[in-house]
Amino acid sequence: MKKQVRELRAQGRSPKEIARALKVPPSVVAPLVREIAAEATEPDEPAVVGCWINVGWSAGLGLDPARGWTDEAPEAGTEGMVSVLVARRHTWNRMTVCGYLADVFCLGVKNAIGPDVVDDRELTRFREFFFGEYAGWQEAPIELARHLVFGSVDYARSLGFEPHEDFAPAAEALGKWEGDSAITFGRNGKPFYMEGPYDDAAKVLRTLRRTLSDDDFDFVTGGR
Repeated sequence: MKKQVRELRAQGRSPKEIARALKVPPSVVAPLVREIAAEATEPDEPAVVGCWINVGWSAGLGLDPARGWTDEAPEAGTEGMVSVLVARRHTWNRMTVCGYLADVFCLGVKNAIGPDVVDDRELTRFREFFFGEYAGWQEAPIELARHLVFGSVDYARSLGFEPHEDFAPAAEALGKWEGDSAITFGRNGKPFYMEGPYDDAAKVLRTLRRTLSDDDFDFVTGGR
């Protein structure tokens, strides 16, 4: 069964989806998923305990179908704001947790949290809070988290934007990043900026216009 679980996990299936596919209880699949995650971890990296992403994360993005990544509620709508939460083993009963808010249409990582050390109960409470503004959250492979977060940073840099200063200490939880992302960023492949409550919209637009013509990106601001 472990071989089947490994193959389905490589396709981006969540533990719940794997359990349904194999017609076994989730409690049978969960320990196998943890074992496989530990095997896939670099020798110098703590094991991934869990990785989660908001539903609706794929809206507007281009995905490589060969990856098999799934979105449990693609119509949920996120306006390009994607949140990712990663937990890695710290000690036998505690985990190191990092969270990321990525503007996948334009600005890249706008905020990051952690690393914070928590226990199981604290992680459960924090996860509910972290995804509280979304329609829900789903389990995700760490590979998807890397491609989304690091990929959004690379995309934003190509437009002239750097990630939030809190990203650097939290980036390690994602693991090593190599190569290009398998995700096409921007809204349907085109940069799209929507003004946030703490943005300097004029500065963002000046930056975009240094790189692109007005026809090459879309935007919505409070003054438009």
